[in-house]
Amino acid sequence: MARQALLASLDEGWADPSRLYREGRRARMLLDAAREAAAEAVGCRPDELVFTSSGTHAVHTGVAGALAGRRRVGRHLIVSAVEHSSVLHAGEAHEAEGGTVTRVGVDRTGAVDPAAYAGALRADTALACLQSANHEVGTEQPVERVAEACRAAGVPLLVDAAQSLPWGPVPGGWSLLTGSAHKWGGPSGVGLLVVRKGVRFAARGPADERESGRAAGFENIPAIVAAAASLRAVRAEAAQEAARLRELTDRIRARVPALVPDVEVVGDPERRLPGIVTFSCLYVDGETLLHELDRAGFSVSSGSSCTSSTLTPSHVLRAMGVLSEGNVRVSLPPGTAAAEVDRFLEVLPGAVAGVREKLGAPAPVTAVEGDALVVDALGKLCPLPVIELAKVIGTVPVGGTVRVLADDEAAQLDIPAWCEMRGQEYVGEEAAERGAAYVVRRTR
Repeated sequence: MARQALLASLDEGWADPSRLYREGRRARMLLDAAREAAAEAVGCRPDELVFTSSGTHAVHTGVAGALAGRRRVGRHLIVSAVEHSSVLHAGEAHEAEGGTVTRVGVDRTGAVDPAAYAGALRADTALACLQSANHEVGTEQPVERVAEACRAAGVPLLVDAAQSLPWGPVPGGWSLLTGSAHKWGGPSGVGLLVVRKGVRFAARGPADERESGRAAGFENIPAIVAAAASLRAVRAEAAQEAARLRELTDRIRARVPALVPDVEVVGDPERRLPGIVTFSCLYVDGETLLHELDRAGFSVSSGSSCTSSTLTPSHVLRAMGVLSEGNVRVSLPPGTAAAEVDRFLEVLPGAVAGVREKLGAPAPVTAVEGDALVVDALGKLCPLPVIELAKVIGTVPVGGTVRVLADDEAAQLDIPAWCEMRGQEYVGEEAAERGAAYVVRRTR
């Protein structure tokens, strides 16, 4: 349907919709119809919705415009620690201009506590932001309860709904909302921004008469028409497809820990999007595992940036306090066959075992300092510090400690996560000449 709409609008929607000649009026009709269809799917008025060049552009425009519109109230912004990078980058830009940002933490499932959002609200809070569902682990956020707290305080709430819009409208009294067409199978290069009537909003930067002055430039009408058509199409089958995909992701969540040792499945097991399942594998380099799965015909992603090419673990996994090494994010698009999931489960154990064998860490360099065994993992990248810790923990008596010297940033997240998985005590982090010393006490 979306492809047909795209091709048809290439012939009919090429003209400038702001012009009064016949071709322009025809293009305007296509644009207005697409806006009405998208607004119906979102649950807003057509005149509250504008199209942008991307979901990221929609986020940046929404955050900047809402902050500017409420500048007299104050310059305080609230975001969750697991927001999409577009929201976090908008917050960083706001700080660079002299504003303040509160980043609300999450629990181990990736969900915020509505009470924490309520507690972060201040007299000078201009805007709060909260995703409808997390892009890495699929956890759904309590938008309705956060919106209630924000409404009681007179603070607008911007919801990044990019991940959840294919499955239904976002409930609750939100004030602004953003989305991205490629997330629901539409063409890339189309985003949407909704600003509810009554919300103070001042567009930043040069503006023109297009899209209510909130998104300058010639509208890409063929792509917009295709985006609206694709959203309508996926929504028509959303309930049935969500149930089917949830069954498949439940199968992955249950089978992976049984098939692969030393795995942590992350994200909320119940309050989550139907097509996303994420897990992390101990003693595995995420990038290498993705390449192995790619060779087997599976295009999966990693929520972790802890790879041989970068040194920073995923900010989402870090905020959750879960294992980041060997992270795999499986996204099942609509129409995914059960047979493909079964084949993935057949291939995964061998792929993980092969990577673990390849990454067999060298014998750790150890020494004894007082009552503690010291493992020197300086200069070694994830997952080697954890591998070396695992190799020596059994050599110290119960009650004894191991100090792991490491300068890889991921060790700060993965060593505590390993301790929780293994039932060992993470004592804490100590300063060292290089990197840090992570102290672990053997409890069993």
